[in-house]
Amino acid sequence: MNASQKIHFEISERKILLRFMDLFLTIFVLALIGHYFQFDYFRVSQSNFYWTIVLAIYLLFFGTIFEMYNLQTASNRFQISKSIILTSSVTVLFYLLTPFYTPVLPSNRLQILLFFFSILFSLSLWRYIYIVFLASNRFMKKVLFVGNSKDIDGLVAELSKFNPHYHVVGYLSIGDSSVEAKVKRVLEEDLDEFVYNNYVSEIVVISSKNKLTSIELYNKLLSFLEKGIVIRKYNQVYESSTYRLPIHFEDKELYKFFPFSRSNQNKLYVYFNRIFDIAFSLVGLFVFFLVSPFLWLVNLFFNKGSFFYTQERIGKNGIPFTIYKMRTMVPNAEQNGAVFATVNDVRITPFGKFLRKTRLDELPQFINVLKGDMAIIGPRPERQIFVDEISATIPLYQSRHVIKPGLTGWAQVNYSYGASLEDSLMKLQYDLYYIKHRSLFLDINIVIKTVSTILFFRGQ
Repeated sequence: MNASQKIHFEISERKILLRFMDLFLTIFVLALIGHYFQFDYFRVSQSNFYWTIVLAIYLLFFGTIFEMYNLQTASNRFQISKSIILTSSVTVLFYLLTPFYTPVLPSNRLQILLFFFSILFSLSLWRYIYIVFLASNRFMKKVLFVGNSKDIDGLVAELSKFNPHYHVVGYLSIGDSSVEAKVKRVLEEDLDEFVYNNYVSEIVVISSKNKLTSIELYNKLLSFLEKGIVIRKYNQVYESSTYRLPIHFEDKELYKFFPFSRSNQNKLYVYFNRIFDIAFSLVGLFVFFLVSPFLWLVNLFFNKGSFFYTQERIGKNGIPFTIYKMRTMVPNAEQNGAVFATVNDVRITPFGKFLRKTRLDELPQFINVLKGDMAIIGPRPERQIFVDEISATIPLYQSRHVIKPGLTGWAQVNYSYGASLEDSLMKLQYDLYYIKHRSLFLDINIVIKTVSTILFFRGQ
């Protein structure tokens, strides 16, 4: 069989398949039950088609929140079981609570249980099939690396960590014959046979200068391209697999990461974002005023000290502003100087840990959003002392100030608080990815991930 004929599903195709089969099998099982049993609550028919649409919307929305379409979660039996139970329960709950768009509650309450267990069974059956027959088989992509990197094993490990189905089967070294790696080395004269026998579906060029050493190798790669084998640069693969930009400590060439998102110059997107920020901040402040009396009482007895605190942070274009937050640390926490917050930081009070886990400590920042100092979505605002310290080592760090800082953001939902320069570099990679790919779809994705972070108490 020709290498180009080997079936393989890309990441986006897997997620589409998961969503489609979730909906199809759930509705199919409900239709069967409605046809063969006395199940009157939910019937699939032309006259009531909008019931099915509402169910599909709820199922996909809550499935996304509870990480049903996170590929790592989808491949783990324990994690996906938890996600299925949460998705089924919350979907049924919301479906029952919207009677104007869904069926009237049945007099026989057992039908509600049948409705719930039908959805639970459908999702569980399909996801079990996915794990056993698909996750470890059909989605495996066999890849050949071509380049002169001395850290070939590190590059392979980095991609495999984010995409376990990305399998590098060989490495063709160019320009440096001393490169040693765990990955099988391929000689140029054996390239055609190796690609054919190993069903290689993608070739990744990792040469730093992006140049090939011989016209013969160039022609071979061109022939593979004509046969349908995908050829990409390592930077492109890294970005699409990790959802962050491949920058390093010493990088100063910002042009490499252009074009930044056209949404930054799209007036409609900018106006919509500002309207969204104002509307969301008003709702957030309303919620804060509702819960603040209870939080203040708890703070009074178990977190003695001031309820609020203010601090100067760096905003868009490097302009400082005053940020408002609820205090989560002991008084005089920085009497010995400013330091990064760390995991299990002893300066954080027990009540402060709860506030951070639930993100309640950030509710006062809606004032900053309303004032225009911040947006709902953007890079995390940092203090001047940390900006100066990090920028001295990572020159590109200042580039995150080209947009407003955010209450939540791509880095915040994908990575914990940075406690070192390595962590700051990692978060910068996510921030620049957002700045480059900023869009309405990515913003919605961040909001949903933020909800997941709050529900699963992943705040720091």
